[in-house]
Amino acid sequence: MSRAVSVTSRLSAPRSPEKAGAGVASELGDLPRWDLSALYPGMDSDAYRADFDSIEGRCADFADAWRGRIATLAGDASGPGELDRAIRAFETISETLGRIMSYAGLIYFGDTSAPAHAKFYGDAQERATAASAHLLFFQLELNRLDDAAWGRLRNSPELAHWRPWLDDMRKEKPYELSDDLERLFHEKSVTGVSAWNRLFDETIAALRFEIDGASLSIEPTLNLLQDAAPEKRKAAAAALGKVFSDNIRTFTLITNTLAKDKDISDRWRGFSDVADARHLANRVEREVVDAMVAAVRDAYPRLSHRYYRLKARWFGKEQLDYWDRNAPLPKAAQRTIGWDEARDTVLSAYGEFTPEMERIARRFFDENWIDAPVRPGKAPGAFAHPTVPSAHPYVMLNYLGKPRDVMTLAHELGHGVHQVLAARQGALMAPTPLTLAETASVFGEMLTFRRMLDAAPPQERKVMLAAKVEDMINTVVRQIAFYSFERKVHEARRQGELTSEQLAAFWLEVQEESLGPAIRLGDDYGVWWAYIPHFIHSPFYVYAYAFGDCLVNSLYGVYQNAREGFAERYLEMLAAGGTRHHSELLAPFGLNAADPAFWQIGLGMIEGFIAELESLPD
Repeated sequence: MSRAVSVTSRLSAPRSPEKAGAGVASELGDLPRWDLSALYPGMDSDAYRADFDSIEGRCADFADAWRGRIATLAGDASGPGELDRAIRAFETISETLGRIMSYAGLIYFGDTSAPAHAKFYGDAQERATAASAHLLFFQLELNRLDDAAWGRLRNSPELAHWRPWLDDMRKEKPYELSDDLERLFHEKSVTGVSAWNRLFDETIAALRFEIDGASLSIEPTLNLLQDAAPEKRKAAAAALGKVFSDNIRTFTLITNTLAKDKDISDRWRGFSDVADARHLANRVEREVVDAMVAAVRDAYPRLSHRYYRLKARWFGKEQLDYWDRNAPLPKAAQRTIGWDEARDTVLSAYGEFTPEMERIARRFFDENWIDAPVRPGKAPGAFAHPTVPSAHPYVMLNYLGKPRDVMTLAHELGHGVHQVLAARQGALMAPTPLTLAETASVFGEMLTFRRMLDAAPPQERKVMLAAKVEDMINTVVRQIAFYSFERKVHEARRQGELTSEQLAAFWLEVQEESLGPAIRLGDDYGVWWAYIPHFIHSPFYVYAYAFGDCLVNSLYGVYQNAREGFAERYLEMLAAGGTRHHSELLAPFGLNAADPAFWQIGLGMIEGFIAELESLPD
């Protein structure tokens, strides 16, 4: 249960690819590949071997030094100082483990099809899991202190620096098990959750889709769904549906196994609702999430139903086929945006907001912290990975030169800036709950969009507004529909194994509800749940996108109305990392996510964009 000793690589879940058609490589310019030497010089480097060889002994030595001693510290005058020393040693070990697993994870996701990379990652997981098992006692013993003893330590001056981490840890106390059970869960993860995640990743990477005589991987195939040519969109949808169907037994087995594994864990730990473990990890109250979900679902007719009805009219139809949902507008100019232009666009938007944000973001380009090209075996989508405070974050993209790729770059750089600023909190307190982690990324998108919109000639404004509305629908409506699908899956799995047909029925039900009558969904669309990585890697992650988007819309409204001092408060919020609750972080902006009316502010911005589109000539 301990978050601090997790040895899984803290990669944010890959962003779902909702992007445009494949560009021509020569038009993109020189796309960067990341330089991982800030972590280790190479897979066979002396530095990597030395860290791994030492970490196993350091974990065991830590256990020998501190196991069984925590209960006595609260009663000793020297106890707080001793505990400070123990936490500092714990953080140093956690940072080394994080460095090892960050490197192994980035190597693996750079090419999941390479057997050597898969073995490297798998071996790292096994060894790091075994080593970190020695650390599990630390949080468990701290949380077993009674409230009086805990309070004496927690309030001592010597531990003032660690107070946010200690408070955060205490929230997990009701859900922790015995030492032996925690160790069993921890060690079995290598052959359980982690193994099934790898099977999913490697299966997805190996899929090939035959279109017009070409054999494509999943990323360029998904991108064809936004090609200007209707026949290409339809062909891509047919190929995706066929290959997903051909592999549906594997995806169904993976989903059933992971949902059952989660059910077992939830029952043992005492979580009553299927999403409660995610809410705890996100440090957000169930009532806040429920209020957001209810607000978004209630807004479906005013948002997605209304927009897709408008889009169908633009295409001269009553309904759009599902493969035309993200089609470019009729007669919309299509152009490829080169890498240099994308970089300059994002940096200028960030710089206009505050020079400090641009300065941090520029380092990602100048120091090779980005991996941008599409290539066989590379993980689909995009992510930003903070690695460890003593190094720096890395961003992975699959850049194809379309406007949404620029938005994805802005999104991931928002994560990256956040991660750089939060690193000053140290390995234990830098990690940010997903809900707030998505705030920085979506804010970066909004800054970039607003700058591009302001610079656009009148004839391009409609295209840009429509693209932004579609992005917001994908971020808010689609992600809440995904959350609804996951709830159905995990609740039904408690009653028994699910068939592919049941999963398809759940999927079609939530898609019909969220997209509305202007989108025609065929039975062949029932298998499209299978490729969504969030369902596999991070159950119930998806609502964090909607949380972040609605929150950013509200934040941006504050920024528009009172810019003086906003950037400083915003950067301070990001620099807090995981040290403060969302209510504390939003208070300086006059925002309160616990207020049900709060969510209407963000949803209202989307409605405003749709209304503007309705006022424009067809």
